[in-house]
Amino acid sequence: MPGKRKDHISWDEYFMGIAVLSSMRSKDPNTQVGACIVSPEKKIIGVGYNGFPIGCSDDDLPWERDGEWIETKYPYVCHAELNAILNSTISSLKGATLYVALFPCNECAKAIIQTGIKKVVYLSDKYENTDSTKASKMMLTQAGVKFEKLVTERKEIRLSLEA
Repeated sequence: MPGKRKDHISWDEYFMGIAVLSSMRSKDPNTQVGACIVSPEKKIIGVGYNGFPIGCSDDDLPWERDGEWIETKYPYVCHAELNAILNSTISSLKGATLYVALFPCNECAKAIIQTGIKKVVYLSDKYENTDSTKASKMMLTQAGVKFEKLVTERKEIRLSLEA
C-alpha cells in the first residue's frame, strides 16, 4: 500500500489560500485584500475582502486613491478583516486566528482586538513604515495579539475549475 501524499499544503497555506482567493472578489482596481478567520479547531468561521458595504454601488462610488477625501475610495471601503469579522458564522471569535494578505491597519486592529482574535498571519507588510501600521502593531502587541508573516517555500497554489 502506498504512503500518503507528501506535497499537500499546510494548514497555514490552506487558510492563506482561502484569504487570497477571497481577495479575487474585490473590485478595487488597485488593491485586493482577502481575509479568513479560523477557529482554534481549524474551522473557517469568517471570510471577507475589501469592498463597499452591501447596498452601496460599485459603479457609483469612487475607486480613486488621490484627490479630495470624499471623492476617494477611503471613506467608503470596508477592509477585508472587518468584512470577515462581520461575516463570521459564530458569535464569538475568541482565540481565533486571522489570515490576511496585507498587514491590518489601525482601524482593523481595533476590531481584531475587540473580537478576541488572538493571532494574525499575514503575507505582506508593505505599509510597515506608515503611522497606521505602527499604531496597529503597538495596539496588537499591548493587547497580546500575536502576529507573524507567513513563511513558506511554496510560491503559488494552482486551482482548476475543470472537473
